[in-house]
Amino acid sequence: MLLQERRPLMKKPWYAGIALLVLSLCTHTSSAADLIADYFSGLDTFQSSFSQTVTDSNGELVQDAQGRVWIQRPGRFRWDYETPYRQLIVADGERLWTYDEDLEQATVEPVDEALSSTPAMLLSGFRPLEAVMRWAETGSRDGKTWYRLDPKQEDAAVEEVQIAFEGGQLAIIEVRDGFGNHTRIRFSDITRNQAIDPGRFRIQLPPGTDIIGDTP
Repeated sequence: MLLQERRPLMKKPWYAGIALLVLSLCTHTSSAADLIADYFSGLDTFQSSFSQTVTDSNGELVQDAQGRVWIQRPGRFRWDYETPYRQLIVADGERLWTYDEDLEQATVEPVDEALSSTPAMLLSGFRPLEAVMRWAETGSRDGKTWYRLDPKQEDAAVEEVQIAFEGGQLAIIEVRDGFGNHTRIRFSDITRNQAIDPGRFRIQLPPGTDIIGDTP
């Protein structure tokens, strides 16, 4: 079990090809284009609680986590995992930091290389969606309107992305990777376009933290 092994919540495969939410798009239906374009073109900041589950290729639950996310376009975000253990993922506009509190370890890498075609990319606005994804509306279920996004370039890290809107608001992101893992992120208590303290996007590591990667 991943939780027993204390693996990071945002596993390397997730954001070696992932990060999600902003669009000026190419789509097959004008109604889909209007909904998504309107939502993301007017998105400057995004704050929300989230719950995240990950199941493996056999359908077994391997992760169940909750936390908060803050996003400021372009290129800045903070995913703060509160349970089952503390982890931070922070993009400061230039670098992506991942800090595991229990391991007292952090990794750092250029944000553009880390995100590529991922789900954090969509929300962060770091790169236009049409540059990395194709998409189309796939219909409605459970009162939500769903869209499927496919990476333009072959990417083992992200095989398929689906997003759902409910009442005109982003509700769910689902990602399936090349290993058959399925990640589902559900958002709640969403706040759009309100000021966020710039300090949210700066990471302060405790003395003695083991840092892997090139630091500023």
